[in-house]
Amino acid sequence: MSADADDPATAWKRWHEHRVATVSAPYGPLALTGTHWLADYPEGRIPAVPGRWLATGGGVALTAARDEGISLDGEPFAGDAVLAAEEAPPSHSRIAAGDVRLVVLRREGDWAVRVFDPAAPGRAAFTGIEATPYDPAYAVPGRFRSYGEERTVQVQNADGRSRGLGLGGELSFAFEGARHALRVAVDEEDGSLWAVIGDATGGRSSYRFRFLKPGTPAADGSITVDLNRVQLPPCAFADHFVCPFPPPGNTLPFALAAGERRLKGALAAVT
Repeated sequence: MSADADDPATAWKRWHEHRVATVSAPYGPLALTGTHWLADYPEGRIPAVPGRWLATGGGVALTAARDEGISLDGEPFAGDAVLAAEEAPPSHSRIAAGDVRLVVLRREGDWAVRVFDPAAPGRAAFTGIEATPYDPAYAVPGRFRSYGEERTVQVQNADGRSRGLGLGGELSFAFEGARHALRVAVDEEDGSLWAVIGDATGGRSSYRFRFLKPGTPAADGSITVDLNRVQLPPCAFADHFVCPFPPPGNTLPFALAAGERRLKGALAAVT
């Protein structure tokens, strides 16, 4: 391993470059042009989306004619299929219509179809992510305390609806002489932590809220809380994402002038 790989500032720069490449990829978050809830289309016809889409007890029933140009698993599709919610990234979606990828989504029992288009206006207008350079003062030791079971709290989402947010414990850390605690979700697969947070810069010099993903704590709960890597939520890149707002207690009382702040250029006004 090179010396640069161990340098936190260099590692942060690589992380930032990777984030920019990921969000601006052909099927990254900037490519999302619509999230269509099937309950809003009882006849199954979504404007500008080929096929007929109906929610069923077992998933989403798709019916398509060959001339509608839909492919399923890389092959031209005509007929009927029942689709489950997709866990893979949009670039690997089972369903496509030309260059457009169609992704089946489920949230609390409601089904939707998302449309990812590499020609999306947001992707064409993207000029970068405004981010504060690495500052070692924002990388602090923390400790995770599990609740022992998942707790669900209702929070407002970016689309104006309230939904449940699963929380697995609290992440505590000290910053500038004061202790803080965040309510965090825990990934079932690898135990990594994830939090939705606000701070005094939200809606001003930063997006209104951000995500913190500090990684997986050690067996004793210890973990480095690197606030340099707070990142913009998907809804900062496209209005059609469903992002949860910070749960009660997750708005930090200080100005978190670190990490990703907002989009550069014309899109920076989206707060």
